[in-house]
Amino acid sequence: MIAEGRRLPVGGGVVMPRQRLLDLVDRLRVALPAEVYQAAEVLEQREELLAQAREEATRLLSRVQEEAERRLSESELVRAAEERAQEMAREAQERANSLLREAEAQARLRLDEAEALARQQVEEADAYALQALERLEEQLTHLLEQVRRGIQALEMRQGRPG
Repeated sequence: MIAEGRRLPVGGGVVMPRQRLLDLVDRLRVALPAEVYQAAEVLEQREELLAQAREEATRLLSRVQEEAERRLSESELVRAAEERAQEMAREAQERANSLLREAEAQARLRLDEAEALARQQVEEADAYALQALERLEEQLTHLLEQVRRGIQALEMRQGRPG
């Protein structure tokens, strides 16, 4: 049929009657085996499956990325929590050390105050004891003088010179 057609002077094409060409295409369609149509369906199904697989892969990749971000975020939270816990422990230790230093200073101050008070009380007790002993000495001296006068008076009565 192509061999029977008229050749075009430019480009090497052939001119054929339209109806004759359409009849030829219809005969070719009828002559194509069912496998060709099935192959076309298989190709179409393949494309659909590939599209579904791409969508599923995209969803799966998205979920994996979200999970990775969540875990990264969790690990950052854990790291931040651990750092905060260490900071709190360090602050607590510093506060405990500070409180211990303050308590030791207070204890030293109170001990110094107690020692000063004890020294003052000992000094006051010594001063009181000294005053009491001086009064006792005075009284004993006075009493001794009375005893001597009494002895002298008795000796004079008995006629003994004293």
